[in-house]
Amino acid sequence: MAEEDDARIRILQSLRGKICEAKNLGPVSGPNRQRDLCTFCTISLDQEEVFRTKVFDKSVRFLPGAQVSSHSLKTNSPFYGEDFYFEIPRPFQCLSFYVYAKSVFQRDLPVGKVSIRKDDLCKYSGKENWFSLHPVDPNSEVQGKVHLEMRLNEVITENGSVGQHLSVRIIECQGLPLISGQNCDPYATVSLVGPARSDQKKTKVKKKTSNPHFEETFFFEVTRSSSYSKKSHFQVEEEDIEKLEIKVDLWNNENLAQDVFLGETRVPVKILQNDHIHKAWYLLQPKGNGSKSKSDDLGSLRLKLTYIEDTVLPSACYTPLCNLLLKSPDVKPISASAAHILGDICRERYEAVLPMVRLLLHHNRFVPFVSAVAALELDNTQEANTIFRGNSLATRCIDDMMKIVGKNYLAVTLKPVIDEICESNKTCEIDPIKLKEGDNVEVNKENLQGYVQKVFSSITQSSSSCPPLMCDVFRSLRHLACKRFPADPHVQYSAVSSFVFLRFFAVAVLSPHSFQLRSHHPDPEISRTLTLISKTIQTLGSWGSLSKKLSSFKETYMYDFFKSFQEDKCIEKVKKFLDEISSNVSKESSGLEDAVVLKEGEVQKRTQGKKRLGKKNFKKRWLKVTNRELTYHKHKGKEAICIINVKNIRAVEKLDESAFNRKNMFQVLHSEKPLYVQAGNCVEASEWLEVLGQVCRCNEGRLATFHPSTYSGGSWQCCKSLSSSAPGCTHCTTTMLANLQLDIDCDRETERIFSLLSSNDTKLQDMEDACASMAVYQGPQREQEEYSKFTIQEPKETFQTLKQLRNIMEELRRQHIVRNYTIAYGSLDNPIVGKTS
Repeated sequence: MAEEDDARIRILQSLRGKICEAKNLGPVSGPNRQRDLCTFCTISLDQEEVFRTKVFDKSVRFLPGAQVSSHSLKTNSPFYGEDFYFEIPRPFQCLSFYVYAKSVFQRDLPVGKVSIRKDDLCKYSGKENWFSLHPVDPNSEVQGKVHLEMRLNEVITENGSVGQHLSVRIIECQGLPLISGQNCDPYATVSLVGPARSDQKKTKVKKKTSNPHFEETFFFEVTRSSSYSKKSHFQVEEEDIEKLEIKVDLWNNENLAQDVFLGETRVPVKILQNDHIHKAWYLLQPKGNGSKSKSDDLGSLRLKLTYIEDTVLPSACYTPLCNLLLKSPDVKPISASAAHILGDICRERYEAVLPMVRLLLHHNRFVPFVSAVAALELDNTQEANTIFRGNSLATRCIDDMMKIVGKNYLAVTLKPVIDEICESNKTCEIDPIKLKEGDNVEVNKENLQGYVQKVFSSITQSSSSCPPLMCDVFRSLRHLACKRFPADPHVQYSAVSSFVFLRFFAVAVLSPHSFQLRSHHPDPEISRTLTLISKTIQTLGSWGSLSKKLSSFKETYMYDFFKSFQEDKCIEKVKKFLDEISSNVSKESSGLEDAVVLKEGEVQKRTQGKKRLGKKNFKKRWLKVTNRELTYHKHKGKEAICIINVKNIRAVEKLDESAFNRKNMFQVLHSEKPLYVQAGNCVEASEWLEVLGQVCRCNEGRLATFHPSTYSGGSWQCCKSLSSSAPGCTHCTTTMLANLQLDIDCDRETERIFSLLSSNDTKLQDMEDACASMAVYQGPQREQEEYSKFTIQEPKETFQTLKQLRNIMEELRRQHIVRNYTIAYGSLDNPIVGKTS
């Protein structure tokens, strides 16, 4: 049973951060330096690219035919401003950030890189850091690991003398890099290296695989003992063995070109002195530590990184903590609940509320909890015009809820007009100080007014698309605000507009990339246009602001611009919209769900119906999935070549690498022939599998089993069944049916809550002491200011909850210790970091 539990332990990894900017970028290597090279950044897990920024125009300038001076490099400081987040679906050793110079006529040229080993990521987590760029040397671009076995054997020669022979068995490799997007043709060289010798042997080439199985053994004569006797059996002269090492190099066979170095590892023979058999996994290392060039000349990169690794235990371990958190809405007063205590002790960490919000959403407990928290905040609010303006637990919870639940709502409402703004690139600057030479302020004002009208109309006409859960929250806020300030006619609207306009729509307009409305951070000019639109939308949507005089505007140009909207009955439109999303009246529905693009991107699709497994059978296509259909197109924006109704999808599963000798493959099984797709990288493949799995998980006729390989040569390559219609040989991925709208892993969220509570153990103790100091329990009376940082209405109830939390946390810690087995050094999951040359 213990083994069964351990098998269900999951290690889940994610990375969130921002590529901020570079400064003082150095000269690009290469013979053909152009005058205006543009730069971009990429992120790689080991050597697999998983993210790329947009190109920053003319960020690096080179004088034609001349060496770049240090003075001219001072302005080479591009601002990228790119946020990123992705789940990491596989083990990795190194996270790398590359800066490239974009070239029109040749391959993009590397400027430099920042490499951070996985074990060092925690040093930089949660804060911005400047990193020096280092040279990109082909001999340092390595990844993967190799499995070796070494034996030291006694050998009696023909003349009767005794010597030592070393056998080296190359078993297999895993995780070798792709070469030009394809699996490599690897082989290994094995050398016994010493002061006066270098014997080299070579394995056979393995075709089209990143995980080659070699299973080849090579023999080397090490030395002959000068004093052989029964007593000195298997001893090797110490001064000789100290100088010998086994060197294993991995190469990609290029046939007509020079072979490509994939990595090396070195194992000292002296490791066999105490144990004559050594078998272990080794990480492949760079050759010669790469280039010795000074990194100071290449510039630096400012990054913000947050790497999270969750060790998720079996579900039963989290039941007590989960139940205690889910009881929170029923606790009186709400400040004594476990969820409120979490928000109280983590108030400095904005992201701390997110796992709690996701957990409450999944179990349909969010609305009663946030209503109780909002009521508590309103009790402490003295003026109606300051309602929900602070960064409180209630506002943080509702902010996170809107981002999760309102994602599709934003896409339907804003994405079309945001795309138009970003792609048409009309000038909209109306600030006289910021106008460029030749700008016409009246034309700009007209452009801006047109955009604002489109955004405003899209929002105020979108009430039928507003998610029911958001409407439930807004309805509760409106009721609570009216109850708290019955004499104020505007408060029922400002309570809702302060969220839906100020914290939702206006923020999404300002930063569309943060809400997945655009793939990249907008250009500075577009960003300025979006800022002006966002300011106007905030004002139009704020009922409190509209009830005031226009003189409240700080900027004169905004005052003049906003006057043109007064005649358009904007206030009435806002009021009608707020009524529709927060009243008790049911919204009218057309009965048709809006088509929402869930994911799209370029992939390699295998031509269906082809028998040959050649490269030509794979074609680049633009794949797009909505909540209605899966389509692929020749190019983005072109008509669909194939349309698959998502209701007809029967399974979405991974495809073995051996099926087509390609990584990151998956298959869509539907009513016709399977659709085979290769994603650009492991992160993309994982996201496609997740999204497609979500949209089809409740379909009728879903398959229980599938074939992880292809049918070719008259049989299935995975199970050798002869019939093409044979049932699958592998169980399909299980899917959670509890929550169709929200993809929430409750065990993972509860583990994160446990981690947050554990890291704030001192504050929990302080809160207990504060309860005691309020004279409910024995102990010295403390001054009010010592515990005023906590919200304690009922010390006895709060203390009881804290005691329950501590008991549950102690048991969870014990469960982690029991299951926290140490992974052996040299195993597949914990390979040895060998020497480098």
